[in-house]
Amino acid sequence: MNKPSHRPLSLDFLRSFEAVARRLSFSAAAEDLHLTQPAISRQIKSLEEELGTSLFNRGTRRVELTSAGHSLLRAVEPMLGRLDATVRQIRIAQGRAQISLSTFPSFATLWLMPRLTDFERRHPGIDIRLSATDRLADTDDPDLDLLLRHCRPEQAPPGAERMFGEVLTPVVGARMADAIARGDAPPLRQPADLAEHTLVEVEDHTPSAPTLAWPVWLAAQGVAHLEPRRWYSVNFNHQQIQAVVAGQGVGLAWLPMVHDALARGELVEPFGTRLRLRSPYAYWLVPLDHAGSRAPRPELAALLDFVRQHAAVTRRAIGEGEVGQ
Repeated sequence: MNKPSHRPLSLDFLRSFEAVARRLSFSAAAEDLHLTQPAISRQIKSLEEELGTSLFNRGTRRVELTSAGHSLLRAVEPMLGRLDATVRQIRIAQGRAQISLSTFPSFATLWLMPRLTDFERRHPGIDIRLSATDRLADTDDPDLDLLLRHCRPEQAPPGAERMFGEVLTPVVGARMADAIARGDAPPLRQPADLAEHTLVEVEDHTPSAPTLAWPVWLAAQGVAHLEPRRWYSVNFNHQQIQAVVAGQGVGLAWLPMVHDALARGELVEPFGTRLRLRSPYAYWLVPLDHAGSRAPRPELAALLDFVRQHAAVTRRAIGEGEVGQ
């Protein structure tokens, strides 16, 4: 390491450090902060040079904090939390309406963010603060107004509203679908045909993973022991969809998050709708009641109505009726 300097530490470097420390992944931190992985790596390297010590042990498949990293994280986490809370209060005091919400990265990328563009167009005076993380936010977090969760009904927090259920369906990209139709790729007429294809899987360690993975769908189709030509593994569901669109294999999509891409023709269900598999999981809207059961602020009420409207569209698209069906 270079000799440490005495310049003040960059806030950007500290935010990047906190994201990597929280996710224990440079690529996941880059997605959270909407930066590239090389940019995150450069910032961490610069921070380590400033401090004169390593903050992470970088393995082949995992990242771990060093003792110095743990010490810095204990100082940085509360500092950034207080800073963000103060900035939020200043904005509110200046008459700038703001909504803070938390959800998991794939839902934010595939379902929420494409729709928020329309909300921002309708409500240009409302700022959105979106936290996309696999770590479940606390329902008593005073800095959050809204949670969007993915869980079983018995795990839904008090006051949660069911948005829509979970449905699993195999998908391929449009280019692969064309290649199959031309005979330039192996056919996909029945589940057993998947043995001639690459299956894209998500290496997910969240509680829902076992019920939303290829083994469950394959077992439901009577081909539990099927082995594909090869497996292609990624970390997040939205990365799986990106890989499928690029033609890298067959993915097991979460239908609520890809029905728009299916309608646009970017994705294709090779088996049609007949082999869709419903899951016990569902998506939930969780307004946080920090106002003692009073009516939500106008800006939050506007976003809640907006999400409910789009949830109704998604329910129809995946073949559900009204809420609860």
